[in-house]
Amino acid sequence: MIAARRTFWRRLRHTLGQWPALLFLTLVWVLLWGDLSWANVLGGGLLALVVLVVFPLPSVQARGRFRPWPFVVLVGRFLTDLVVASFQVAFLALRPGYRPAGAVVQVRLRNPDDLFLTATAVLSTLVPGTLVLETRRRTGLVFLHVLDVDRAGGPDAVRADIRRLEARVLRAFAPDDVLERCGLGPGAVPDDTAEQSTTDRGGDR
Repeated sequence: MIAARRTFWRRLRHTLGQWPALLFLTLVWVLLWGDLSWANVLGGGLLALVVLVVFPLPSVQARGRFRPWPFVVLVGRFLTDLVVASFQVAFLALRPGYRPAGAVVQVRLRNPDDLFLTATAVLSTLVPGTLVLETRRRTGLVFLHVLDVDRAGGPDAVRADIRRLEARVLRAFAPDDVLERCGLGPGAVPDDTAEQSTTDRGGDR
């Protein structure tokens, strides 16, 4: 009994130390419900706490620093993209005779860290019209399916959008040395271009 209590409190302390995961799971819960209310935020936070205590995540070697304003920018831009993409996908679904040019686009991210790579992949998948198919941690590569690559501006525009999303994630959560290494420090002009990669156009087959 005493050992079980010690295990529980040890897991709880470990979980509270994983505040980025708690914050991220709470955010996902609120976005899935589509209602920003105190009840949803508190309920999502409590559920995230229970999930992380009952199913503890392995330790992730990642350092972070929470920045409130970049986080607000990240959430605001994500919600805007979510609404705009929803209307675009609905338009494609209701447009008779139109055949979207689907494609698989490869993007190389700036930082292959587990936490930031996962956050970027999840946020891009939650936006209608894009779906992450595969990630490669060692190389920082992300492969995602785009519903209509032509309407999205082409493969290079898709890569630039994903790298801008990654930049917003890093500015909100990454430590200063990671931002400097990725060229996102104060006064830096971010490079949103990625190296040319093969694009598989499924719609052309």
